[in-house]
Amino acid sequence: MKNLKTKLLAALLLGTALAPAAWAQDAINLTNLSYRTGPFAATGTPLMNGQRDYILMLNERDGGVNGVKLNYDECETGYNTEKGAECYEKTKATSIVTQPWSTGITLQVLPKSNVDKIPILAPGYGFSPMTDGKIFQWAFNPPASYWDGASMIIKAISDGNPDNLKGKKIALLHLDAPYGKEPIPLLQAYAEKHGFTLLPIPVGVKEMQNQSAQWLQIRRERPDFVLMWGWGAMNAGAVAEAVKTKFPMDKFVGIWWSGHDGDMKTAGEAAKGYRSISWSLPDSNAKVMQDIKTHVVDKGNSLIGEGEFDWVFYQRGVLISMFAVEGIKAAQAHFDTKVVNAEQLRWGLENLKIDEAKLAEIGMTGMVGTFSTACNNHAGHAGGWMMQWDGAKFVKVSDRLEADQAMIAPLVEAEAKKYAEANAPWPTNEECKM
Repeated sequence: MKNLKTKLLAALLLGTALAPAAWAQDAINLTNLSYRTGPFAATGTPLMNGQRDYILMLNERDGGVNGVKLNYDECETGYNTEKGAECYEKTKATSIVTQPWSTGITLQVLPKSNVDKIPILAPGYGFSPMTDGKIFQWAFNPPASYWDGASMIIKAISDGNPDNLKGKKIALLHLDAPYGKEPIPLLQAYAEKHGFTLLPIPVGVKEMQNQSAQWLQIRRERPDFVLMWGWGAMNAGAVAEAVKTKFPMDKFVGIWWSGHDGDMKTAGEAAKGYRSISWSLPDSNAKVMQDIKTHVVDKGNSLIGEGEFDWVFYQRGVLISMFAVEGIKAAQAHFDTKVVNAEQLRWGLENLKIDEAKLAEIGMTGMVGTFSTACNNHAGHAGGWMMQWDGAKFVKVSDRLEADQAMIAPLVEAEAKKYAEANAPWPTNEECKM
């Protein structure tokens, strides 16, 4: 079993797990710009495993989607923007979607999508203004954007009223990269409107495992809350420093990519109380998870490690592939075709309807909030829940939270317009009247 997994992983890293030359002509090809190597591998690996296993399960259980096989492949980027751009160029001719898996890579391929006419699927990540489908016709970030996440965190730490934060100090411990800088414009707008002080504290890639300087600043500044936009080794490093400095864990709150079981295991009981907003909820007993166990894991065809099946990130990966598959189904029905192309998938992703009936049908009830997309809304704004580390695992500790779109929408409109003007001539969807 171990040798099989080693061979499968080696094939994926080489990008030859399902070589295009061997792909059937009557199949649908989905390539993931993965990062199983490098400083962010610990977070990337379970996400990729979840994405991969959902596709394998559908092929094994159903023969694919409506009788069409799904070919899953990966192009390894190591979360490196330059390698990501290379992977995009290498795979755009064979895959009907590109999944960049990095805000930096997303920004690199964003202008290319209009020319190449291939949809970008960036669930819960990427460039927040991509929500505006009128301007970013080919980019999708369902079920929620980073600005949605920041808004929900503010709502949670203020007990539903941001005015409660007046006079307080909030530190933003963030990766010094496009991803980590994403929430700053919205958090600054909140700070100005509600009278709190925002203190951004960047963490360089080389500092991720040694954040002593950043936590010295946190001890000196004594913020009321520390928000974390961390990734990979940065998360575990920050939690270790918070424990060491005895920072109150219930005042330490992360975005959904800073809520990874693997990052918390080392600290264990000492990190009890840490919270993370999440647009997904793990449920190992859900029908979809049991089908993955039966058709993929129990047959030895999964790459997951011990305990990973129950992790937030593995099951979030399952949901992410579901978004792609539901886009394919919508396109198949609308265009009355089995093997959809990239342009047809774009329509499908723009017309997702993930309601309670759909979640029940696909065995995912309660694992993600309901949402729908439209020509002017490529995120869906599904909302999320606050998760808390109980010393051994993440558990849900809040009702469903929703982002304040009245606060977010003007910023989305302004930043989307600014991007289009800076990259003129930029095509917009003039047919969208919503």
